Amino acid sequence: MVKSNAQFMDAALASGESDFLVIENLVKSYAKADGSRSIILEDINLTVGANEFVSVIGHSGCGKSTLLKIVAGLERATTGSVWLEGKEVRKPGAERMMVFQHYSLLPWLTVRENIRLAVDEVLGSATRSEKIGIVNEHLAMVNLTDAADKYPDEISGGMKQRVGIARALAIRPKMLLMDEPFGALDALTRGKLQRQVLNIWENHRQAVMMITHDVDEALYMSDRIIMMTNGPSARIGEDLKVPFPHPRDRQAIRHSSEYFDLRNHILNFLDHYFTEE
Repeated sequence: MVKSNAQFMDAALASGESDFLVIENLVKSYAKADGSRSIILEDINLTVGANEFVSVIGHSGCGKSTLLKIVAGLERATTGSVWLEGKEVRKPGAERMMVFQHYSLLPWLTVRENIRLAVDEVLGSATRSEKIGIVNEHLAMVNLTDAADKYPDEISGGMKQRVGIARALAIRPKMLLMDEPFGALDALTRGKLQRQVLNIWENHRQAVMMITHDVDEALYMSDRIIMMTNGPSARIGEDLKVPFPHPRDRQAIRHSSEYFDLRNHILNFLDHYFTEE
């Protein structure tokens, strides 16, 4: 029997789960030319806590990014619903900010101006001095103060992604949504930026949902890892708790036997579904 919205949320509370974000009985499908429907996501039920870092991992085509866009309000579920603090998500909102893999910066604006644009749009009631303070705070948070007056084509890919992260955080969202935010970066830059983002999150906790293909990245950064089965009709195959406390030491956890056990468990899950394609 399918639970009602209220029943699902009551069950989440009764089980000790946070009801900050609740995804309930979500299905996403598209109409095909022959009149049938292609099911992308099927029967997705998930809760995320207000201060929880959750990664979603799975093979290409399993609907990870589609799920994130539905949470962001950029797409609508075919059936089912998404609730944030008891209110149904029907459209984009400033309480949910998204960071994309490709930087989405306006090339005619400086680093400072790209961040200020978001602050002006969302925090319209703030004074000029408050806005300047917010922008400066977030430039410093991602170590970009010295590059504040440069244009996007004058900075590296890793710096561009830091601008995107600062812009998202500057409007004080309740939830950060990241779609493979480090995927376009080289390995060295990726590792440094992972550490920076994790430092920011550890000091300014909020809900995070991150899409990734990288098992090590998910283990290093997340509290939980949501493993998706293959599409079409992808489902949540397993919800894995990551036991390492924050703040995290990458080298320490990578030398633990528990880390290798978890890593092998995730790889075996992904290999199982890859071989069943």
